[in-house]
Amino acid sequence: MKKLQVLGTGCPKCQKLTEHTEAAAKALGIDYELEKVTDFDRIMEFGLLTTPALVVDGEVKVTGRVPTVATLQTILAESV
Repeated sequence: MKKLQVLGTGCPKCQKLTEHTEAAAKALGIDYELEKVTDFDRIMEFGLLTTPALVVDGEVKVTGRVPTVATLQTILAESV
């Protein structure tokens, strides 16, 4: 099971990244757990200064932008 984490304050971009990530994972048929991390201290543990961000199995894959669903599918497929 993939552990997907969306890091951010819950802003519209963070929400869009969550939607796109879920759509990409479902399209690929990946078994996943999605966690929304909004706590600033936890976000800082990843060393990030910009959000939103996507973390896949503990590794930061996207930061400061909202990729398309197709781009996220590629990122997730490479992480399988």
